[in-house]
This record gives sequence, structure tokens and C-alpha cells, in this order.
Amino acid sequence: MTVLIAGCGDIGTEVGLRFAALGSRVVGLRRSARLLPAGIEGQSVDLTVERPSIPTDTDTVIVALAAGSPTPEAYRAVYVDGLRNVLDALDEAGVTPRRMLLVSSTAVFSVSDGSWVDENTAAVPVTETAAILLEAEQLLHARQPSAVVLRLTGIYGPGRERLITQVRAGRATVSARSAHTNRIHRDDAAAAIVHLMTMGQPTAPLYLGVDNQPVRSAEVLEFLANELGAAKPQLVESTTERGGDKLCSNALLRATGFEFTYPDYRSGYRALLAGQGRRHP
Repeated sequence: MTVLIAGCGDIGTEVGLRFAALGSRVVGLRRSARLLPAGIEGQSVDLTVERPSIPTDTDTVIVALAAGSPTPEAYRAVYVDGLRNVLDALDEAGVTPRRMLLVSSTAVFSVSDGSWVDENTAAVPVTETAAILLEAEQLLHARQPSAVVLRLTGIYGPGRERLITQVRAGRATVSARSAHTNRIHRDDAAAAIVHLMTMGQPTAPLYLGVDNQPVRSAEVLEFLANELGAAKPQLVESTTERGGDKLCSNALLRATGFEFTYPDYRSGYRALLAGQGRRHP
């Protein structure tokens, strides 16, 4: 069985290493395949403008693309054009994968009143980039109706230590509004992808990838300050609603039997502060 990973960045590489540990042949697509670790066969390809070569025995496809810029142009090139090139390449090779998953984002939700959202909540994007993510999801399901979309929340982990860096440097600020934040550790995000693609029971078309504890952003920063022995974040006035204010539910993901290694931000950040976990280029 070959597992094809389109977009072998941080998440994709971790997913690939986990599939390789299970005994699968893993082929990873990225612009510079030489950066991939042992265990993943690399194919250098720019998916925004090229179609990849598809192994004929491809059983599982993971699309974990990431835009290098937050502009709508970059998002469309990566998430829509990149996905379309993967889908076209599958058609050209005559390959119909048994399982396929697209990594998306909870940014497609426009909720800003602090209420709960789940897989049944309507996705009504309020930004152009979020609308492009939703377009990619729709493209996937139009071409591969049995595919799965995993909408991830804020990912943290090895190499994703922005908040820790800010707190250590004394640059962290807390908004007086302090909206809720939803997080998932990189390792749990990767483990969830492998779980959804290998579990025996049929999968739903959509899952939210988030840990067990939505929390106000101020609480996370104050926790890190205490753990690091750093100054408490400065309180600032802010009226921005960037990212909205929502509580993301992982009930459907947990109902599949998935168990989190880091069920909340405290366990995840403590492991990160202890230097646990591997970094990927």
C-alpha cells in the first residue's frame, strides 16, 4: 500500500513518518524533496503549476498543503489549484484511492459570539482566504465524494512556538476582549489524520480537529508566563474580531475512538517547554 502525501510540510511530514512506522510505503510531494526525512520517498513538484506522478498502487491520499503567504492569490494557487492538480493527476493515472483526506481550517466559520460550533454548523466565510478554503473543500467532495475534510484549529508544537517566544521576550499582550482560542498539538493533528484514514468503520465527510479545551487566549498566555517565570502579558485595548470567537467541539472525532496525547493546552505546552517532540523542516 502506498500513501501519497501532497504537501509534506510540518503536518504532512509527521503524518508520513507515522504511516511509515506502520509499514506503509510513503511518497511525499513538496517543492524540495531533499528536505524530507528518511522513511518518506520524495518527489519534487510545485503543485500550484504541476501535476505529480501518481504511484499506481496508491491507496491513501493526504492533502496537507500550506500557503506561504496570507494573500488570496497565494491561497488560491495552493489550496485550489494545488488540489486540482492532485485530483487531475489521480484521474490521469486511473487511480481511485480507497481513502482521501484534505486538511482545511475552522477559519471557514464566521462565528464570533463565543458559541459552540461543530460539523453541522454552517460555514459562512467572512474573508476571501476562508472562502477559498471552503471552495477547496467543495472541489474535493465534487471530485472524490467519499473523501474526508479535517478542519484544524490553531496548531502548536515543535517549531510552532510563537506564543512561547512572545512571552519569553516580554512582548505578549492580552486583549481586554480576550476571545476564545481553539488549539491542537501538531502531534495530535497528525495522529488524527492517520486514525481517520486507517480506522475500520466508515468515516464522516467532515471532522473538526481540536483538543478538549477551548480557552480564552488570556488564560493561555498567563499560563505560559507562570510556567516560564516571565512577566504577565500586558493588557491592551482591542476591538478586533480577527479569528472570531467560537468554541469548537471535537465530539465527533472522539466518537470514532480517537484519543488525544495532549487533550488540553496545559499538557501540550508543558511537553513543548520540556523539549519533547521532533521538528520538521
